Amino acid sequence: MTPLHHHQLYLNHIRLHYVSAGQGDPLILLHGWPQTWYSWRELIPLLARKYRVIAPDLRGIGDSDKPLTGYDKQTLASDIYALTKHLQLDQPVLVGHDFGAVVAYAYAAQYPHEVRGLVVLETLLPGLELARPLDFKTPADWWHLNFLCIPDLPELLLHGREQAYFTWLFRRYAYNPEAIPPAAINEYVTRYTAPGALRAGLMYFRTLFAEMQRQPLPEKQARLIMPVLALGGEFGLGDHTFHAMRQVAENVHGGTIAKCGHWMCEEQPHVLFEHLEHFVTRVFASW
Repeated sequence: MTPLHHHQLYLNHIRLHYVSAGQGDPLILLHGWPQTWYSWRELIPLLARKYRVIAPDLRGIGDSDKPLTGYDKQTLASDIYALTKHLQLDQPVLVGHDFGAVVAYAYAAQYPHEVRGLVVLETLLPGLELARPLDFKTPADWWHLNFLCIPDLPELLLHGREQAYFTWLFRRYAYNPEAIPPAAINEYVTRYTAPGALRAGLMYFRTLFAEMQRQPLPEKQARLIMPVLALGGEFGLGDHTFHAMRQVAENVHGGTIAKCGHWMCEEQPHVLFEHLEHFVTRVFASW
């Protein structure tokens, strides 16, 4: 069994927790919301057979510090950049899911010559055209995005009800409602009910949507030149992620994963691993 090593580093004025495994060329795995590094638990042992895998808890989440500020994508990207520099990871491949993909994209846009490849999973980059209008089957599909942006109210209503809300959320946006077991949901509930954790997690939504009101997103001053893999779940965002990345990058591969909802890393880890292994092997072989 592949050993997982837990670490704490003080970088960018905060303490970051990350998990490491394996040796070889570097991969950085960035989780989404409401998850932690733990969402990669099935993939880390598979990837660590050939690569050095680093899976941090993003600022404000899991066992990382939960400051009041710093949830804009540039600061979040600079956290991960500081981590890669400290660990002397030369030109990693960045893999991001959900909000982690937004951070990975921001990293690649800020430091394009220091990224070998970029993988974005189940995300939309605000400001880009959609492949077609999103299919909102019922009002229950997307109501929570606006709800979570309201100041203070979600903390008030969700306090003490995190287990029920997270269970609903994971089941609602999965192709198979049983794909994420109760033990995993309990792990996330434990992390997000720690002092300051729910507030910090909600700052991801509030900061991103505030940024959307102030400036066009994403920054289009230069198209990404590194290889990009963009994947969506058949029953999640579908091919929207692929079409989004084609607007900001030159060399985009990808499409959709069948029988998969939003929680790709946990719903279809072995299928996702096959996509990642094929892409990452080609990326590192070409440099």
